[in-house]
Amino acid sequence: MDYKAVKINQPGDLVISTEHLPDEIGENEVLIRVRAAGVCGSDVGIFKGTNSLATYPRIIGHEIAGEIVKTGSVSDSFKKGDHVVIDPVVACGHCYACRKGQPNVCENLKVRGVHADGGFAEYMISRKENVYKISDRISFEEAALVEPFSIAAQVIWRGKITLDDLVLINGCGPIGLIVLQACKVIGARCMVSDLLDSRLEKAKSFHADYIVNPSRRNLEEYVMEVTQGRGVNKIVDAVGVPAVLEQAVRIASNAGAIITLGFTPKPSAVAELDITKKELEICGSRLNSHKFPQVIEWFEKGLIQPGKMISHEFFFENILDALKLNDSEPQNISKIILKF
Repeated sequence: MDYKAVKINQPGDLVISTEHLPDEIGENEVLIRVRAAGVCGSDVGIFKGTNSLATYPRIIGHEIAGEIVKTGSVSDSFKKGDHVVIDPVVACGHCYACRKGQPNVCENLKVRGVHADGGFAEYMISRKENVYKISDRISFEEAALVEPFSIAAQVIWRGKITLDDLVLINGCGPIGLIVLQACKVIGARCMVSDLLDSRLEKAKSFHADYIVNPSRRNLEEYVMEVTQGRGVNKIVDAVGVPAVLEQAVRIASNAGAIITLGFTPKPSAVAELDITKKELEICGSRLNSHKFPQVIEWFEKGLIQPGKMISHEFFFENILDALKLNDSEPQNISKIILKF
């Protein structure tokens, strides 16, 4: 059977291609009819050629929701019609990282939509261990946001964020807003910093405790004012600019942690003294390590309102219009959803 997919042959060369499904699927696989998919910054980077991790040609897309069409012979935990979401992390299961429970940084990692074909397609095949059921009370459009919220769940785990923490989120784009919502689920207080007032207003609607635009108010001074000179306990760097990490080391509290999400190759000038005397933890957070069940529980219990993140919807064949909008109006974009 033929189906349509969004394929990038090389940077700047995006086509709606015709692909062909194999006649049979593997015994541990399921065939999924994709219904909705979220557009991520990494998808944009693959299109522009700025994502250094991607390989081409590539069917992109890793924020995927759909329904089961067919199951392999031992995929008996699923049935036709089940609503599902797909974890894009494909790991080997036996390297050091996998044995430690961090398949998201597997030595042989493949991410669907980046290193292997993804879900911007009418159909996709996935091995069953990457597929999770989700209530059909949650729309496909909302369900597509389970994957980005798994990024936030990973941040909380990596940073050991608790309700006792004051968390500074640097950068209030889609991921920053998603991290904010996840931190509020566990009861942490949150300060959000961004240069765009429209994003800060969005953060207020998600119950940020403090907002600050560092172009108008010195962030370091504001942090010390709010914390009475102690600094913030946890800092999430969703900007990826060297100066932001350098500043984070200065304004983190004793026994604090800094969680980085950026992929910039540019070095930061960080003083070891600040790290040692405060006994700071600085850790990266990438993708997710088995966080889908936790996020699905958040969605199904109503602890998260993913629909509030959706700002625009497009039919998948109009993806170039979606990418153009993403570039021209970033201040108005929370999350773009493609419908299939």
